[in-house]
Amino acid sequence: MRQDAFERGLQRRRAVLGHDWVERATSNATQFTAQWQDFITRTAWYEVWGRDGLDTETRRLLAMTATLALGRWEEFEMHVHAALKAGMAEATLQDMLRLASVYCGVPAANTGFRIAAAALAAEGRPSPPAPLTPVLRERVFHTFSEPQLHVVLQGPDTGTPVVLCHALGLDLSMWSDVAVQLAARGYPVMRYDLRNHGQSAVTGEISLDTFVDDAVRLVREWDRGPVVFVGLSLGGLVAQGLAVRHPELVRALVLANTVASYPPSSREGFLTRAAKVRAAGMGGVVDEVLQRYVALEFQRDQPAATAMLRKRLLSCSDEGYAACCEALVQVDWLDDLSGVRAPTWIVSGAADVAAPRFLQETLAQAIPHAQHTVLECGHLPPLELPDAFFAGLDEFLLSCKG
Repeated sequence: MRQDAFERGLQRRRAVLGHDWVERATSNATQFTAQWQDFITRTAWYEVWGRDGLDTETRRLLAMTATLALGRWEEFEMHVHAALKAGMAEATLQDMLRLASVYCGVPAANTGFRIAAAALAAEGRPSPPAPLTPVLRERVFHTFSEPQLHVVLQGPDTGTPVVLCHALGLDLSMWSDVAVQLAARGYPVMRYDLRNHGQSAVTGEISLDTFVDDAVRLVREWDRGPVVFVGLSLGGLVAQGLAVRHPELVRALVLANTVASYPPSSREGFLTRAAKVRAAGMGGVVDEVLQRYVALEFQRDQPAATAMLRKRLLSCSDEGYAACCEALVQVDWLDDLSGVRAPTWIVSGAADVAAPRFLQETLAQAIPHAQHTVLECGHLPPLELPDAFFAGLDEFLLSCKG
């Protein structure tokens, strides 16, 4: 037999709030409260929450905003916990609270931030420290030169300068945790959105030389060179080009999950992906890219991190991403790498399908005296194995100081 409205509402209520909370509310009903529980289950959870239109996450955000505005803190906390258990990204929760501060008042949002921070910690997702001290505070800029690039600086005014360059389809937020740790260690840190990514300019057709020219421009404008240039995936290709074409700007290299050139099958794959993006947008390839970037086990065990990764990919410019894919077809630094003299640390992922280990071994053999470390992860070690990645990076940077 079909479920009646109460049973369907109860199913939805459990899906949104969690089994335990709903069981307490319904199992503890009395003759005085039973009709009320029946009413709200049928009306709120079946007829309202079950309607077509808004997706579940939007409904969660509206419920949290309303309970925050009314000061219904117990219900607000309940919805925050439920949203986090369902995998809501921390940044989504932050955006809701910022918007609430405008329309509901700063004191209400302040209480909301406090409750949400406690909920994150209780759900095993504590927010790492980010003191607004002169050293650790993010200083956000766009370059004066054109096309403008989005840049974030952290760290002291002196020390070994480090530049962090992200992967295809992502942005400088990929390096947030690494940047904070480096700044705390006393390194001046620059990270930036590559052209056609994040908040940097989208210019359409490009080449790897274009990316390298942008890196040269940034290092010279920063006036801190030579730098330790840390590049992952596409960022690693930029790092190689910088070391080959402008060795005077490079103190040391970190080449993570990248290659010197792609085999024909990969080049065809990039062209196919570019065509898909032009036809269907980033939504047409996001699942494919996620599979290349992180394993299914990571997606299952880290739903919040996976949701944020998906969000970053979907926010990338369609035309910008397609142009980058086409630029990668032409990449081949292999014959030039024997002239690289900067100390180099190469990081591979044992399960990396986007930059297979054998291609990274070829890269390691091409650069004189390069160190090569293989981590048990996929394409994004700062996300998948942050402690191991940073420990290796920290050790390498210390060796560069000496």
